[in-house]
Amino acid sequence: MKATKITDGVHWIGANISTNDLFEGIWPIPHGVTINSYVVKGEKIAIIDLVRDWAGASNYLIEELKSLGISLKDVDYFILNHLEPDHTGDLRALYELAGGAEIITSKKGVPLVDAFYGLKDKVRGVSSGDTLDLGGGKVLTFYDAPNVHWPETMVTFDASTGTLFSCDAFGSFGALKGCLFDDQTSEEDHKFYERESLRYYSNIVGPFSNFVLKAIDAVSSLDIKIIAPSHGLVWRGNPKRIIDRYIAYANYMKDYAEPKITLIWGSMYGNTELMLRSVIQGVASEGVSTEVFRVPQDNISFILASAWESAGIIFGMPTYEYKMYPPMRDVLNHLAQKHTWKKKVFRFGSFGWSGGAQKDFDSMIEKMKWDVLDPLEFQGAPSYEDLDKGFEMGKKLAQEIKVIPRKLK
Repeated sequence: MKATKITDGVHWIGANISTNDLFEGIWPIPHGVTINSYVVKGEKIAIIDLVRDWAGASNYLIEELKSLGISLKDVDYFILNHLEPDHTGDLRALYELAGGAEIITSKKGVPLVDAFYGLKDKVRGVSSGDTLDLGGGKVLTFYDAPNVHWPETMVTFDASTGTLFSCDAFGSFGALKGCLFDDQTSEEDHKFYERESLRYYSNIVGPFSNFVLKAIDAVSSLDIKIIAPSHGLVWRGNPKRIIDRYIAYANYMKDYAEPKITLIWGSMYGNTELMLRSVIQGVASEGVSTEVFRVPQDNISFILASAWESAGIIFGMPTYEYKMYPPMRDVLNHLAQKHTWKKKVFRFGSFGWSGGAQKDFDSMIEKMKWDVLDPLEFQGAPSYEDLDKGFEMGKKLAQEIKVIPRKLK
């Protein structure tokens, strides 16, 4: 494996990961993911963010360094923007192989270096505005970016090339398709990465959206020419494209959303399912698109991505033992934890001897800041009158989301 030159004195030495493992032990990555590490060379050498021993990533990093004529003994600094183990898992081994290298991280990151890897010697904590002079015109500046997405997160900026090493900010799921850079990527593949960046954002970064906006504002005065995140494409052609995308994603937690409805349903014996077609037809009558997921069959990772950007959410679920259908409870737990707020919502469902799902539903969503329409519940199978009501409720929800502000540009 060879390192990839990004700009003067900056190379990518990451790994393209294809695996059946779950990201963070939770999220499926059927299209893979990259772990991006970078080497910056002045008179001294720094590696910014690392890898963990995942699908051969450690060997790739070492071989890519060798392709530049660099051994770990030549490395002067390991710069850790973020201590999550996908970026630092091999820190201890690489640190011992490097010998004299110094670890640089945020002040909040210093105790985590000890907690995760038992390392205390030659560990330096930095604050916003602190610099590291590598010589040869390479001066790195550090900026705290707390809660994007851990409290200790920072970003690193190389003013000589305008390169922002942003760690998880501006990242994406999806392994590279032969191209590292945005300006070498086809528009079709850009659509793929946009879907994967939305899923990455909603799964990983979503609850910290206010901090994302603060971090973007904090670096807005920098002359950013290249964005080098820890997952996904390196943006050198049009870095504004990924910045604008993240601004839009962050604002989905507020009052901005797409004119789209996510419909999530589950049914035990098919009675709740009978209502689906009528509700979807009602939505479609207003020209609004619907993305449909069934639980527990569909993975929450994809449901979250769709719900995050949608102005409206519809839940179809029966009552189960006086409460909600259990797989839907899991969905709501995830939506709540990820702060999927400010949505127009409608719920329908069947019950048998007694209701109860709506009361359970209401108690779970009371802090979600949702605008909820009256539910449609029916005993057993829906009647023709119930089906007509389902059509009208789907139509009503679609009409209401049409007046919600659109995505920020």
